[in-house]
Amino acid sequence: MASEKVETVVAGNYVEMEREEGDPKSAKGKLSNFFWNGGSVYDAWFSCASNQVAQVLLTLPYSFSQLGMLSGILFQLFYGLMGSWTAYLISILYVEYRTRKEREKVDFRNHVIQWFEVLDGLLGKHWRNIGLFFNCTFLLFGSVIQLIACASNIYYINDNLDKRTWTYIFGACCATTVFVPSFHNYRVWSFIGLLMTTYTAWYLTIASIIHGQVEGVKHSGPSKMVLYFTGATNILYTFGGHAVTVEIMHAMWKPQKFKAIYLLATLYVLTLTLPSASAVYWAFGDMLLTHSNALSLLPRTRFRDSAVILMLIHQFITFGFACTPLYFVWEKFVGVHKTKSIFKRALTRLPVVIPIWFLAIIFPFFGPINSTVGSLLVSFTVYIIPALAHMVVFAPAAARENAVERPPKFLGGWAGLYSMNMFVVVWVLIVGFGFGGWASMLNFIQQIDTFGLFTKCYQCKPHKA
Repeated sequence: MASEKVETVVAGNYVEMEREEGDPKSAKGKLSNFFWNGGSVYDAWFSCASNQVAQVLLTLPYSFSQLGMLSGILFQLFYGLMGSWTAYLISILYVEYRTRKEREKVDFRNHVIQWFEVLDGLLGKHWRNIGLFFNCTFLLFGSVIQLIACASNIYYINDNLDKRTWTYIFGACCATTVFVPSFHNYRVWSFIGLLMTTYTAWYLTIASIIHGQVEGVKHSGPSKMVLYFTGATNILYTFGGHAVTVEIMHAMWKPQKFKAIYLLATLYVLTLTLPSASAVYWAFGDMLLTHSNALSLLPRTRFRDSAVILMLIHQFITFGFACTPLYFVWEKFVGVHKTKSIFKRALTRLPVVIPIWFLAIIFPFFGPINSTVGSLLVSFTVYIIPALAHMVVFAPAAARENAVERPPKFLGGWAGLYSMNMFVVVWVLIVGFGFGGWASMLNFIQQIDTFGLFTKCYQCKPHKA
């Protein structure tokens, strides 16, 4: 009887943050719901897949040049599965937290649950503070990376302005994301974003094959340990996009159905990343070591220009994905999170964009910054902390006995689950944070020494007089 009660609590249609206005049965209401009101399993899948593979698609060939072809492919498969596992853990903890709270009659209307609140409710304030620090810092730099990528890409269409100036322009454009209330409202954007990334991935694949190998092409990777672990950490970053998992789940009508969505999204993403990175590395080899953006090596055609424009739009969408949880945190801090006025919330959110804009101008190192963020922030935010938190939450026998979601039988029950979690923690701590942090920081410092902070145009060719 108790299990039936839990199922009723979990499987019910949750009241989302935004209350519907007007008549949902009218033509206008139906159209609004179709484009604006997403909460299905498909919406969550599009959000996960679209958010996971954005500008990093353009830096994966760079990682292959550091790792070599075989290691590049193996690390993508390995970290893709590991990322799916920890996203599954986050989803389990969210459902556990929400079920416990709703048994206590807590009302989440007009309130978006976030990862740090899940940690707070299940483990206390110290875990909350750690989760809040890593999550916010990662999302801050994730937004910075999208802004840097916008400037890097548009330069290949119009080099009349330097990349720093383009950063100013796109910073202003990305600030318009303050008007999107929550992930509930990214329905059409997620769909469009994934179409754009799919086009770009297959453009890179086909264009590289048609172009063929450059004369005297060399594939010397892996040549240095520093480069090897830098490349591996960029792939760790690629499949660590689930820092927004809780917010995407909260936007679902039935969040308990999220469990396998991230894995299915990852499998699709691998059909984009593996062919494109392999083909570009095959064609250009070691040239990629000094060209972190794959688009810079392909000849300018209308197809490449289309890829650049589509990636720009997609990076704008992904900026919103990364920044929206930061908007929520800030709203809660200043006390306007539950207000119905979109304009009041938008004005409150604007100060969040300013430090992102500033950091993108200071560190415009497209490519190396991904690995640095991956090793120092992603490693803890979406791998180590979720695995540790899951083990601590279900350490008491009573917690395991009353768990809303039990481990799959094919894993070997709780013992198998704990073994998987321990492996994730040890591997990411040593390889991701340890070796990856060492390598990516050395590479990042080298970029500062070579180009300097506030560099006007990172990896730009000198203009001919």
